[in-house]
Amino acid sequence: MSDRLRPIPPDQLTEAQRRAAQAVVEGPRGALYGPFVPLLRSPELLENAQRMGEYLRYRSAIGVRLSELAILVTARQWNQQVEWAIHAPIAAQVGVPPEVINAIAHRRRPEGMLVDESVVHDFCLELHQNKGVSDHTYGEALALFGEQGVVDLMGLTGYYTFLAMVMNTAQTEVPVSSAAQLPE
Repeated sequence: MSDRLRPIPPDQLTEAQRRAAQAVVEGPRGALYGPFVPLLRSPELLENAQRMGEYLRYRSAIGVRLSELAILVTARQWNQQVEWAIHAPIAAQVGVPPEVINAIAHRRRPEGMLVDESVVHDFCLELHQNKGVSDHTYGEALALFGEQGVVDLMGLTGYYTFLAMVMNTAQTEVPVSSAAQLPE
């Protein structure tokens, strides 16, 4: 499997692509990598996607630890190695326990999760697998995170699904990572 949409050489970028790339580099990500490489072919889409992702990843109403957990559940559901390689180490750094990360990688429900982790895990898994969320799980998420938190959790799940679709189709090269690859 080879990367279908490799990085564009800097001297071949259009002005719109240059601006879009610069916005990513100057933001909290600090570099153009992962899904932003194929998305550069559509600079306006990239600009809008990266702004949404910047909010969801760094400032969502549920906080960084739970956002990273939602990202891992989504990466696992989409077998998305790039997202996993990037976010599994970040999740560990922000306090997601290694045994939780490992269980998600192996498609098992993690044991010993905190209540908020359990709610995020179940919400995301239901949304991916059932294309909706049960009243019970929705009620738990609403009680913990409020309406903005629930909407941000839906946004995280949808945004990282979008990125997974982009990278799975583009066959984006997996970066070097301290995380083990997702098992088949």
